[in-house]
Amino acid sequence: MEKADVKNKWENSSWGRKLVVQKRRAALNDFDRFKLMLAKIKAFRLRRFLIRDGGKKREFDAAKKPSWMMPISHGHHVIEDQSFRGGSDDSDSNSIVVQREQIEELELWFFGVFDARIGDGVTKYLQSHLFDRKTKESQIRRKSKETMKKAYLGARAKVKETQRSDDETWRVGSASVMVINGEKLVIANMGDYRAVVCRDGVARQVGSKHQLTAKRHWTRRLFSVRILAWNSIKAAGNKHSKSSELVVGAERINPDTEFVIIASAGIWEVMKNQEAVNLIKHMEDPQEAAECLAKEALNRMTRSNISCVIIRFD
Repeated sequence: MEKADVKNKWENSSWGRKLVVQKRRAALNDFDRFKLMLAKIKAFRLRRFLIRDGGKKREFDAAKKPSWMMPISHGHHVIEDQSFRGGSDDSDSNSIVVQREQIEELELWFFGVFDARIGDGVTKYLQSHLFDRKTKESQIRRKSKETMKKAYLGARAKVKETQRSDDETWRVGSASVMVINGEKLVIANMGDYRAVVCRDGVARQVGSKHQLTAKRHWTRRLFSVRILAWNSIKAAGNKHSKSSELVVGAERINPDTEFVIIASAGIWEVMKNQEAVNLIKHMEDPQEAAECLAKEALNRMTRSNISCVIIRFD
């Protein structure tokens, strides 16, 4: 019998047919597995490409999307003319400024409580040097603190020019806060006006001038009552000598940052920083908080005009 006949007879047998089918299936499975492996490799490479491209897209979108996500609410209250209480002879009223600007992808808030003589000069300088639509976002972030300082110094100098050299009534006070993208605070305090930040229930004032002054006065009190009395008389006589000192600082807005109080001398001459914070820290409505703070100062017989702004970070 020829070999071909034997092979055909063997393949036609039931056992032979099964073996041939198994071999064909094995060969087919190997080919399918190879194809599947190639498909997986292609899918893996495609996935990596899409992830990398998508990551770049997300980075681009993140760069384009404003980073401020923290809602900002605010309220203000003003009580003027304390003359019926025998208050200050200063007849100048206060002005409150609340302004929002959108520059490129940056949100900018500006809040201020000003002596009326200086407020207009400060806001006009900031408008032309910082809020102008031509100003780039990077410039605002970099120059906001220095620009704020120049605005105050320039406005103060103009007020001084209009007064006699021996006239102390030109002294002015004001406080303002710039909120940049819900991430950064730029704060300016001049004179007896003040901005106080509440962080986790604790009052914090930019600069330590007031705190150091209080410590020095406390030390003198330990030494001699006479020295304290003399210092009080001297301070009363030179009431305006330091009333236009300017302090400008910047702070980050953290999760612990709850709110900011910006207020005139009418608040701070009858309340300490922590007292003011404790009075309103439980109030979620900034308008209610501003009214409460102003009325409390009035009840404490303050002798100066009362103006305050509350900025709350929700």
